[in-house]
Amino acid sequence: MLFIKFTFLAAVVAGLPSSTNLAARQGCTSPRLRKSWSQATVEERLAYLEAAVCITKKPSRLGMHPNATLHDDFAYTHAMLDFDIHQFAGFLPWHRYFVMVYEKALQDCGYKGTAMYWDWVADSSDPANAAVWDPVTGFGGNGQGTENTGNFAGPIQDGPFKDFRPLYSGTALEQHGLCRAWSRGNPANDDKDLFGHRYTPQIVAEVLATDSSYDAFREALEGGPHQAVHFGIAIGNGRGRIGDMVPSSSPNDPIFFLHHTQVDRLWWIWQQADESRTNAYDGFHRLPPNAPEGEQGPPVTLNDVLAMRDLAPDAKVLDVMDTRNANLCYEYPL
Repeated sequence: MLFIKFTFLAAVVAGLPSSTNLAARQGCTSPRLRKSWSQATVEERLAYLEAAVCITKKPSRLGMHPNATLHDDFAYTHAMLDFDIHQFAGFLPWHRYFVMVYEKALQDCGYKGTAMYWDWVADSSDPANAAVWDPVTGFGGNGQGTENTGNFAGPIQDGPFKDFRPLYSGTALEQHGLCRAWSRGNPANDDKDLFGHRYTPQIVAEVLATDSSYDAFREALEGGPHQAVHFGIAIGNGRGRIGDMVPSSSPNDPIFFLHHTQVDRLWWIWQQADESRTNAYDGFHRLPPNAPEGEQGPPVTLNDVLAMRDLAPDAKVLDVMDTRNANLCYEYPL
């Protein structure tokens, strides 16, 4: 097991940031373009889906449970680090790196492309009919019925992941069919399906106009559109049963990675608006819930570690601030 883990880590280091300061190296000469799912060809979508299904069948790297898959590893790692990667400055760089690790896993399954994003801003007027939910060239649709497993809502009924059974709920073993519980909103309040009214072009433009600080932008994005998409896919009508996109193990749902590639794209667009934002990073670390009231955590730095708990080598924040550095080497359409 140790030899296998060492061999894997050595291979990944060649294609992903390590703990060294990669941002100081020369940038890439031909950055790869990450596409919107709706703009990708049918062939590109099917190739991505084939590789994503492959990840759900590959053996675990972490070895936490004999039935765990590589896809379960992503959900478990995210859940284990839940407190350390949300609601503070590190949210954006950590998830940027996490998506990159997933992209590499797709490529290890034979995929030749890059991570793709769901442009939920463009689909906000009717997100329930977005191309990402197509049963053949997408991720399948909403969950239906109920399942007597913990607090989960109904499992999905179609698409390439309808037979996939994630192993975890948070960090607890709770195998279940992949669940979604789309919010239908409240027509009396003019709500749209999947909370689309919370990530309209106007709202996202206001988030992108945040110029007071990096952390102010991060807070507006994380607590606004980002959170609304998670809730829209997974909280249903608020009856206490939820889909996989809400727990800390939200990477259970493969749509998580298209969602967070879009989050990364919006950060990238914000960075492009001003060259000084490439390495803009400020804020404070979260303190544990039992910390004295009013106490503030230490300030964040570009040398803070982005932990991956053996899913991949750890990186530093500075390693992922510029997507055009030698090891990330990608960009988005503006």
